[in-house]
Amino acid sequence: MTVTPGLIDAHTHIGTCPEGTPYSMTDENDMTDPSTPQLRILDSIYPFDEAFGEARKGGVTAVQVLPGSANVIGGQGAVIKTRGLVVDEMAVLAPSGMKAALGENPIGVYKEKNQLPTTRMGNAACMRNTLQEAFNYKAAKEHWLAKKDEDKDPFDIKPGMEALLPVVEKKMPLRVHCHRADDIATAVRTAEEFGIELTLEHCTEGHLIPDYLASKKVMAAVGPTLSCRPKIELRHMTWDTLKVFSERAIHFCIITDHPVTPVHSLMLCATMAHRAGLSREEALRAVTLSSAEHLGLEARMGSLEPGKDGDIVLWKGDPFDARTEVAITFIDGAEVYRA
Repeated sequence: MTVTPGLIDAHTHIGTCPEGTPYSMTDENDMTDPSTPQLRILDSIYPFDEAFGEARKGGVTAVQVLPGSANVIGGQGAVIKTRGLVVDEMAVLAPSGMKAALGENPIGVYKEKNQLPTTRMGNAACMRNTLQEAFNYKAAKEHWLAKKDEDKDPFDIKPGMEALLPVVEKKMPLRVHCHRADDIATAVRTAEEFGIELTLEHCTEGHLIPDYLASKKVMAAVGPTLSCRPKIELRHMTWDTLKVFSERAIHFCIITDHPVTPVHSLMLCATMAHRAGLSREEALRAVTLSSAEHLGLEARMGSLEPGKDGDIVLWKGDPFDARTEVAITFIDGAEVYRA
């Protein structure tokens, strides 16, 4: 048998679109306004989604759940363990980042509504407008707090802006959905303009601009690559992206974007990456420790070390053999699956 750390999927929508739920009834996208930072994905996660059981069966012990990419600013994500009855008890880090999106998805949603954004420059404008509003709100709140109590008028608390304060204060990253190379560059450019932290989510065409990404020292969650190409911006999707990133020392992890690729297929994705040129060590790291680093949780999970969470998977053989099943999965030291 083989023992590994619990697998970590750093970008999913598990629990927000439960197995068998019609798309019109899923809860990952609130397509009413292109900027909805006040949304919290914790309020949409259904712990009884059958996909959580499949995740444990596949050795996946932790996931980041993010709002969808219909809105330019989509709301707060959360990192949770894949077992539990109440999402508050499953949560490891909430919020874990502010979801944002560039590219086709927001354009497709809001072009039908005949409102901004209907172009890529509209996406960027919406993102900048919201970030600037957040910086203005921060300045106004600090000015109000500095006043003497007798001089203070009531301050108008805005939940959306409060949700963005950790982003503008560089305490939490903006996690930007971006597939195409130009959208990737726009995400980096915008983060630099505002002096905020970001992660690149998907980064499908990242292999076309590797030197640029290496110079920017970005972190990328790459995938889902175990899928077809249903959108124009996925035309250059390839497993070679991971090999190119490895050669340029660009930090990356592998994601499923569940339900686009089922979360229990995460180890299969690592196997495909190994077949495409990553070493076994790099491929395994891309679904364990690199994922933890992407989430800022490497002190708690992602490797087998004293003091870390007891998230452990025992495999019946070589996990890089697609025929190998999980024998036992442990989360926080407790057995949560046995074949």
